[in-house]
Amino acid sequence: MIFLDSCIVIDFLNGKLKLLSSNSYCINSIVDMEIIAGARDKRDLNTSNKKMMNFNLVDIDQEILDLSRELMFKYHLSHNMSIYDSIIASTCMIYDLPLYTHNKKDFRYIPELNLYREG
Repeated sequence: MIFLDSCIVIDFLNGKLKLLSSNSYCINSIVDMEIIAGARDKRDLNTSNKKMMNFNLVDIDQEILDLSRELMFKYHLSHNMSIYDSIIASTCMIYDLPLYTHNKKDFRYIPELNLYREG
């Protein structure tokens, strides 16, 4: 299972990226809400929502939020880590999932995080 960052999901939704079987990928509620927030209109929202339902949704629990807080404490000032990125990174770390993202600079400073490598 591979965790998809919102930038990857956006490329998939726009037809710029092909993915293997959708059951090989997962997202959390943060990525889901980022996609909803980026919808241009109701038609775009509905189309995206239908495609998004094929991805596995992993839960965000207190353990993930606790780790997210630790990451924010450690990396917010030094690397400008966002709340969203800390929750995404924590989700991947707790579930032991590689993170597929185009924005490696937002995560590469976290040694415990496994970044997915294409090819």
